[in-house]
Amino acid sequence: MQKIKLTIANRVYPLNVPLEQEEGLRVASKKIDIMIKHFEENYAVKDKQDVLAMCALQLATQTEQESLSEAKINDEVNKRLEKINKSIQEIIDL
Repeated sequence: MQKIKLTIANRVYPLNVPLEQEEGLRVASKKIDIMIKHFEENYAVKDKQDVLAMCALQLATQTEQESLSEAKINDEVNKRLEKINKSIQEIIDL
């Protein structure tokens, strides 16, 4: 475990994390800060809590969309594999 400090929305969060997670956490915290800045510049938000909620919603939506896209791709791959298997089975049965 490694001790690191991440700053999100001008607050410092000390964390103990596995070494292999440090880079991902730092990248994620930078993305959150960029999103916060974007929301503050482009929307009339008065409270950091609102900005953080908007960030959470956007990140959760992105994750959900990626999961849905992945499921759709997997479904399509499975359909194609079934079709290939059916074709192979028909050839074998000849």
